[in-house]
Amino acid sequence: MTANKPGDVVLVGIDESETSLTPVRWAAAEAKRRDCRLELFHAGIGETVDVPAKVAERKAREVFGRAHRWLSRAAEVAEDAAPGVRTQLVARVGFAADLLIELSRSVSLVVLGSHGLGGLRGAAIGSVALRVAASASCPVVVVRGRAAPGGAVVVGVDGADGAEHVLEFAFDAAASRQAPLVAVRAWHAALVDEPGRADAEERALRERIGAWAEKYPAVETRALAVRDRSAARALMTVEGAQLVVIGSRGRGPVAGGLLGSTGNRLLAHSACPVAVVH
Repeated sequence: MTANKPGDVVLVGIDESETSLTPVRWAAAEAKRRDCRLELFHAGIGETVDVPAKVAERKAREVFGRAHRWLSRAAEVAEDAAPGVRTQLVARVGFAADLLIELSRSVSLVVLGSHGLGGLRGAAIGSVALRVAASASCPVVVVRGRAAPGGAVVVGVDGADGAEHVLEFAFDAAASRQAPLVAVRAWHAALVDEPGRADAEERALRERIGAWAEKYPAVETRALAVRDRSAARALMTVEGAQLVVIGSRGRGPVAGGLLGSTGNRLLAHSACPVAVVH
């Protein structure tokens, strides 16, 4: 999450709603923090049936005209949220989820609201956010709830191998925000208590994150092993967080490009933004 990485770009998706400007504010602050460009993205749906050329041209102008108006509005919001942030407006015709997944191959971070961009209204989590969070090539932050100022960065740690990039993202996020980090691991046992199991789980978790804590000595780090079958519920026990970070592979989050119960529940019910790290 720190600045000055080659090709570092934060991409935020908006639609034609005021609620989609909330993730713009978050993304603008993140781009400013990284000292990188913020790309404001809007997807318009063109006519899908055969129409005369003149009609098609008129409809295309209307689509891009609306896109430009909303993107310009989003650029103003970004400037207000993070004065001096560098912005670029990107308008494409097509389905938002498909386009965002494609664009995720060439950016560092995708930021979305929990609803909008053409997804279904009334659901706990929008279909576009859910699909992009599961299938993007880069980390995706779904902005929902409230990022508590000065709150902790919370990272989910399971027993899966290959999760170093998740810990790196989380520690980098905490360092760049001068925020504490809480590493959370859910565990469960049989109905009969196992003496010393809770202490053993916490020791194992401290060992698991130890190398990263040494690499980031300025980050105040805490290990929290929670006895709970639900990893999402364990992560949400940390109150006043500003960001929850989970991986896209492992026991809980993702299998076969579809978010599992942990990812689904966090994206639908977390009290703060959630980062899914690929």
